[in-house]
This record gives sequence, C-alpha cells and structure tokens, in this order.
Amino acid sequence: MKARARFELPEELEGGLRRAVRLEWVTLGFMASIVAVVYLTMGSSQAMKAAWIEDMLSFVAPIAFLISTRLRDREPSEEYPYGTHRAVSIAFLAGAVALLLFGVYILTDSVAGLIRREHPTIGLAVVLSHPVWAGWVMIGALAYSAIPPLILGRMKLPLARRLHDKTLKTDADMNRADWLTAGAGIGGIVGIGVGLWWADGVAGAVISLSIVKDGADNLTRVVKDLVDHRPTTVDGDVSDVPDRVAASVEALEWVEHAEVRLREEGHVFAGEVFVSPRDGGLTVERVRSVQEAARSVDWRVHDVVVTTREAGQGR
Repeated sequence: MKARARFELPEELEGGLRRAVRLEWVTLGFMASIVAVVYLTMGSSQAMKAAWIEDMLSFVAPIAFLISTRLRDREPSEEYPYGTHRAVSIAFLAGAVALLLFGVYILTDSVAGLIRREHPTIGLAVVLSHPVWAGWVMIGALAYSAIPPLILGRMKLPLARRLHDKTLKTDADMNRADWLTAGAGIGGIVGIGVGLWWADGVAGAVISLSIVKDGADNLTRVVKDLVDHRPTTVDGDVSDVPDRVAASVEALEWVEHAEVRLREEGHVFAGEVFVSPRDGGLTVERVRSVQEAARSVDWRVHDVVVTTREAGQGR
C-alpha cells in the first residue's frame, strides 16, 4: 500500500509551534499550583468547588495538544498510510468534551443547591498566627487562579489562528473559562460575606452557562471535522481555502473550469480537484501543475487528488 508523503510544517511556522509547546508546559506548571491553592482554601463554597473542578479539567487541553504535536509529525507508514494527522482532531474532541461536561456538572450542582436553599458558611482561617475571615483567603486564591490563565490564554489565541490548531484554541477557551470562573467565584464569596446566601450558587450557575456554550460550540465543530465537513477556521467560520484553490487552478491557461472538494485532517486539508481541460486530457505534467497551484494557495493544502470533472460527477 502506498503511503502519503510526509507533511512538513512551513519553516516560518516552526517558531510559532515551538512557542505554543512552551506555553503549554508553562500552563501545566501554573495549573498544578492553582489546583493545589484552590483545593486548600475552597471550604464549603460552591463557587470555589466549581473553580477547583474547572482547574482540574484545564489539564486536558494542554496535555492533548502536547500529545497531538508529537503524533502529527510521524512518518506515514503501511499501517497508517494517511499519517496520523487526525490525532489533532481527537485531541480537540477530548478538550471539547471536557469543557462541556464540566459546564453541565457545575450547572446541575449549582441549581440543585439553590433549590435546596443551601446556606454555605465561611469561617475563620489562621494566617501568620492571626485569625482572619476565610473569605479573604478564598478571594486571594481565586485572584491568583485568574491571572496566569488570563495572560496565557491571550498569548495562545493568535498562535492557534496562525497554526490553524483547534486544540490550542480550545485550550485558550479553557483559560478564558478559568478567569471567568475566578471572577464569578470572587463575586459569590463577597455575596456570602454580606449575607446573600444565594450569591454562591448563582455565581456557579453563571460560570457554568458560559462554559457549556463554549464546550457545545467546540464539540459541534470537531464532530463536523471528523465527518468530513467542509473546512472551517479555528473560530468556526467557513474557510475560503477551497474557493481560493479553485481560482488558482482555473488561472492555469489550459483549465476551463475547476471544482474543489476538501476536508480537514487535523492541521491539514486533503481532497480532490476536478478539472475541465480546454483541450486534450490530463497528463502527468498537467496533474503536477494543478497540485502545485493548489498547494501554493495555503500551507495546509497537503494531499490533493486531480481528476477530470466528468469523473467526479455524481459523487
């Protein structure tokens, strides 16, 4: 069985990929410290519990990205003739499912607490041998849990768009959920402090609604990718790459008309180009010229099969 040619990331993007990998390792380090700090200070607060669980799930996306980065560079083989590019989509799926499940869990738990009219209590904590209201300790922990994700998420977003990496985009969404969770959690703690028993549960529910939306959007997009939906950007917009490929091929003087059908395989696009020659048929040289024209449009266009338009009719 003939294996596909190995995909090589353009040299100008290698630096961006290395930076993304470093950011994910930094993220894992910060998240480990955040999980420990929030766990030690969460007490019985629903908002703190939501923040801790969300922080735990924040490990999924960076780990998935690091694994997929190693897998996507493997040489295509007889066992995997198309390579392992779809490892990126599987990693994206794992991150999206984690985000959605977290949001649903916290929403259910928060609403249940409000229905039961649970009154969370915040006692005293000893800091440097002095008793203080534990809410201040919780607020400090939540503030710490917000700062690294806020900075790291903003750094990852442009890299995700440049590298066309939906797993990295999911991680940026998780980072956004992290600092939103921390902000809402602080509001819940302050609410308890001024006697509003329901503030904690409402904070958890508000957090969860935003996270459920992000998780559902990401899950919908990755399922579409896996069932060969037409290519999209990391932000979910329809990609213009197929139209640009068709225009590039039609610019060849011997091509009368061209139609393009592409699908996403992780970071790369693969598919078919159906051409109608003005005269004669397809030769080896013409096939190569079409493939070169298609690949010149975008670095993600990787594996293109060229055939006549008549051969593609009825598909």
